[in-house]
Amino acid sequence: SRFEKIHDTFFSQLIKLGPTLTPYDLRMCAYLKLSLSSKEIAALLNIKVSSVEIQRSRLRKKLNLTQDENLGTFILKVS
Repeated sequence: SRFEKIHDTFFSQLIKLGPTLTPYDLRMCAYLKLSLSSKEIAALLNIKVSSVEIQRSRLRKKLNLTQDENLGTFILKVS
């Protein structure tokens, strides 16, 4: 809820960009917005780092990003 207060339009903008995003995808994007590394995200979610990397790849597809585009930079630009 703190995140939503600080970044009040983040989730609505993200859903416009990727209408098929799930609540789990949105949570992952929030962690990326906080500039957490894959290792830090894996520790928070109690999953393997490779699982975080797979999720990042799925997010790129859902947001129609190419392999050349950095997901973290894209998420940081979303307001």
